[in-house]
This record gives sequence, C-alpha cells and structure tokens, in this order.
Amino acid sequence: MMFHQGQSLADAVREATAVLSAAGVPTPRVDAELLADHLMGVGLGRLRAMLLGDSPAPEGYGELVAERAGRVPLQHITGVAYFRHLELRVGPGVFIPRPETESVVQLVIDHVAGMRNPKVVDLGTGSGAIAGSIAHEVPGAEVHAVEFSMFAHAWAAKNLEPLGVVLIQGDLRDALPEHNGTFDVVVSNPPYIPAEAIPTEPEVALHDPPEALYGGGADGMELPTAAAASAARLLKPGGYFVMEHAEVQAAWIAKMLQRTGRWNNVTTHFDLNGKERATSAVLAITVPDE
Repeated sequence: MMFHQGQSLADAVREATAVLSAAGVPTPRVDAELLADHLMGVGLGRLRAMLLGDSPAPEGYGELVAERAGRVPLQHITGVAYFRHLELRVGPGVFIPRPETESVVQLVIDHVAGMRNPKVVDLGTGSGAIAGSIAHEVPGAEVHAVEFSMFAHAWAAKNLEPLGVVLIQGDLRDALPEHNGTFDVVVSNPPYIPAEAIPTEPEVALHDPPEALYGGGADGMELPTAAAASAARLLKPGGYFVMEHAEVQAAWIAKMLQRTGRWNNVTTHFDLNGKERATSAVLAITVPDE
C-alpha cells in the first residue's frame, strides 16, 4: 500500500478507494471517506469540502484501509452502525443491523400510530436496533427487548439503556412469561439462515456471530417458528406480530401462521429492494378449539 506521511487527504482517499475496490468492497468510495472521518471526526459534509483543498491525510489511515480491504466490517473498525435515526455501538459478537430492517421498524411505527403508550417487545434484539428505534420514535411507548447472546446483550445494553428500553438476557422461546398476554406488538428479526446456506459476503460469513445468522434446522425455520409461538403467548388478543425473514421463506411463514388458526390478516411485506422481507399478522380474539 502506497500511503505515506504528508500525503494529501484527497490523494489518500482516492488511493483508498482504489484499494477497497480491488478488494471487492461493495461501496469503496463511501467506505474510504467514512474511515477518514472516523479518524478526523469532522462529519462527511466537512470532509468532502476538505477533499477539495490540500488538507493532510490523518495518521493511521492506511492501517484502517488495510483492515477494511481484508473485509473486516466497516462497523467493527469504527465501532458504529447507523440505523434509522440511531448511532449504535457495535463490535465483534453482535449482528450488524441491516438497512432493510428499517422497513420492519416502520411497520411497527405505522401500526401503533395513535395508540397511547403501546407496549412493544423485540425478540432477539441483537444490537438493539429495532427496540431502540421504536423507543426513540414512538414517545410514550413501553419497549422491552430480549437477547440470548451474552456478547450481543452487552452491546444492546449500551445502546438501549439511554433510551429507556427494558432489556433482559433470555431465550426468545420462553422469555417474559410474567408478561404473557400484555403486549400490543411483538416484533422479531430472529436468526433465519438455513444450515447449508453459507453467506457469500466475507463480512457476514466471517464476522457476524453464527448464532445471530442460522435459524436452526436444515431450513432455518426453528427460531422463526419459536418467535411466532412466543408472539402468540405474549400478545393481547388483537395484538400485532411482525417478523423479518429471508425472501424465500415468505410463503412458508405465511402458511405456518395460517395453519395454527391463531392469526388473522397474515400479510407479506416488501422491503425497498422489492424483496419479501417481513410477514405480519394479528392475534385472533378467540382461540381455536384444541
């Protein structure tokens, strides 16, 4: 790598973009700028203005670019993931939130619009992206979050405590029994990747924790099925459940929910890329005969 002391910021960012592009990083220019701003702390707008002048490159920039070229996730290098209106602390041991999950949060926010003090739980919160966004964007909401992994729970605590979310470490299959039948909304982005489906991006395959990716069973449906069962247990009659899943699982999940006889209004929702990203349903008022 050709970075050298005294190099201009513009030259260094240009070179970093070429290095990251050659390494197959999907957004090389943006990542090059974000790494520079991580060291300089001036904000992207100011950084881009500085690229037009002869500002020097920050010390240590080459080392960060080399890490990113090795496909270490940008968020692990900077320690920050941006999600909706939040700046989340992230690092090794926690799933990095994805932009497509922002549309799942929007479904919840739209559903609770006009409700006074909705009670919401996020099952398998990871970094706390979903729960934190709801707490931040729905004033008066009572938000709970459940996370099984000790490492992810530690990251979620940093992100959620300032937002007033009640976080517990527990298993989404049996968590919060004392709250059975009291929630207005249950939302979940559970692990759902099938056992044989190894992610293609090195950032995901090598750096996201396996327990946050694989849903259990050959088809990856063990934890999504458990999340739906817990939702039926935790919701008030007429309560709303929404779960993120892989595009290929949409039809299976809709059938699974319908088959139980406990859900009405089973609906598939598309993300901004037009992919079947989430399924919602409303808990039936009357429980079917066993």
